[in-house]
Amino acid sequence: MSNRFTKPFTAAPEHIDELGHVNNSVWVQWIQDLATAHWDTVADPAHREQFFWVVIRHEIDYRGNIAAGEVAHGETWIPDAARGAKSVRHVEFTDAEGKRLVSAQTTWAMLDRATGRLARVRPEVLAPFQA
Repeated sequence: MSNRFTKPFTAAPEHIDELGHVNNSVWVQWIQDLATAHWDTVADPAHREQFFWVVIRHEIDYRGNIAAGEVAHGETWIPDAARGAKSVRHVEFTDAEGKRLVSAQTTWAMLDRATGRLARVRPEVLAPFQA
């Protein structure tokens, strides 16, 4: 199994929609924030300098929610090898009791900072993220 990265997210009043819980657009932002934090924390500094990632697809299942002041525990991992310039990432958010709130599978494309073009994901780039 891949290495997993975790980070808590606290729902602030501005995250709450008219239904009284975290808005779906906030979950999308948290998914991206979690992925970015994982990259920034784990990736080789030379790779962070040379490459950056953009989302090309989100697939999200909303199963629960939290209200203002409550915490969602985000967890992300990269289960498989990359294909070309693409890598798939899994994300789960749970509440304080461990109940799954949101799960997602996102596809990211890696770009070369110097050229702005797609870059093939080499095994050494993903190695720090794998088990």
